[in-house]
Amino acid sequence: MNQEVTSFIENMNQPWQVEVCNRLRRIVRETIPTVEERIQYKKPHFLKNGHYAAVISPSKDAIAFMIMNAAGLEVPKAFEGPAERKWLKIREGDSPDYELLANLLGKASASL
Repeated sequence: MNQEVTSFIENMNQPWQVEVCNRLRRIVRETIPTVEERIQYKKPHFLKNGHYAAVISPSKDAIAFMIMNAAGLEVPKAFEGPAERKWLKIREGDSPDYELLANLLGKASASL
């Protein structure tokens, strides 16, 4: 685990954001055991074989979880973004389907 990513998450403003980010990070690490983590563009990026697989992008009132290489994925309407990358905004009190996120990430990153 990358200490820079750990520090980034631990220093988030709201406890719910820390919890969501840690859960998303765990999903990425379980789905892509060889994942490389780093802070880039001031947010956690996750790479597989040198290619972007996922990004955790916090804002004031939400955490966006972006899945890269998403062209061809069937995603629920709640997801936003162009075909090649889709993201889900998670706000305080939301109950995202983490199993679905892991499944989509697994499919998207399979060819990386």
